[in-house]
Amino acid sequence: MSKTSRRSFLTGAAAAAAAGSSALSLAQGTKVIPGFDQTETDVDTTQVWEPFSDRKVRVGIVGHGLCKFGLKFELQHHPNVELVAVSDLFPDRRAEMAQVANCSKTYPSLEEMVKDESIEAIYCATDAPSHAKHAVLCMEHGKHVATAVPAFFGDIEDAERLLECCKKNKGLVYAMFETSCFHDDLYAMEKLFAADVFGRIVYSEGEYCHPHSLGAPRLGSYKDWRMNGSRMWYPTHATAYYVGVTHKSLLDVSCQGTLPFDEDKRIPNAIGNMFTSEVGLFRTAEGGLSRMIICGSQGEYLEAGRVRGEYGGFNESFKGDKTGRKRYAEAIKGGLQIKKYALPPGVEPGPHGGSHGYLGHDFIDAILRNRKPRVDVIDALNMTVPGYYAHLSSMKDGETMKIPQYSL
Repeated sequence: MSKTSRRSFLTGAAAAAAAGSSALSLAQGTKVIPGFDQTETDVDTTQVWEPFSDRKVRVGIVGHGLCKFGLKFELQHHPNVELVAVSDLFPDRRAEMAQVANCSKTYPSLEEMVKDESIEAIYCATDAPSHAKHAVLCMEHGKHVATAVPAFFGDIEDAERLLECCKKNKGLVYAMFETSCFHDDLYAMEKLFAADVFGRIVYSEGEYCHPHSLGAPRLGSYKDWRMNGSRMWYPTHATAYYVGVTHKSLLDVSCQGTLPFDEDKRIPNAIGNMFTSEVGLFRTAEGGLSRMIICGSQGEYLEAGRVRGEYGGFNESFKGDKTGRKRYAEAIKGGLQIKKYALPPGVEPGPHGGSHGYLGHDFIDAILRNRKPRVDVIDALNMTVPGYYAHLSSMKDGETMKIPQYSL
């Protein structure tokens, strides 16, 4: 079977399975959240995980809301983790979280959890507007910290506060759990870029498309934060397809938004936003261009992207000119591994393209080895901040906006 026909077959099979799953879930009164069914992933099966240390990092996990995200990153199953405590603001969620994680200690809030001196590291799966504030709180109490995406939501001053806190606490690991960075394709792109197979990236694209059926209820959120921002305030699934590949930044942006076609539905939200989708054209640190889409219209669910470089590009697989093919062959022959590594026993890759287990493992491994995580504070800001300025540009009919640059 050809790659194209096989992909069509798998896509059709996945769609049929998703439809069946959705029907069952609706019948049971539950929701299927797009992205959580993306579990297949390409792993180097010739390798096995080798333990680096027998030390167990004492971890606390916060957040068991709509997505049950706190326990989705496999931390409670990691052989180098002792789960000390869990927390959620709502007692029923907190109780369910403790039961699912088999954890006897609970806290009513993160503010109480950080006082526990036995906890070394905390994963915050809290509401997006609190991510930066909660990361700072954890580090100020001497904890390593990971948060869900984005690094902050809407308050640009949070970016500076987070960076300053990381500068003051360089002995602590800060990580942002951006799922795109452990997609099979982006993982391979990063390795190939670092090996100089592509050369400089001339053009890249990132797409986060989360369709929402007209008339269907919106996803719930704490204090309704999902409804009171802009599309580009949640850009990291898309911007990762440049920043997460190159570990470089986006310099400026011109962005346009789309309004509802029915004028009577053009009702500003709490920040005055009416755009249902936003598309930004960014200038990159290399002098290339990058198009990023954050879209709520109909079609397939996407966390996807591609790159095109001087000698080769990647869109599901590598393609290159003579020089690019030579560089690719030499890199692979030299031992470059572009498939994901094996995870520890009991840790599953999980949803969102098989990324969850890898992000949880990377956080713990970074703590044990005293190294940078896959997405450190600079990459986290370089993925998140461009969306803030993209939305500003869209509100000014595409006026080009400069994007701040960050360093430790």
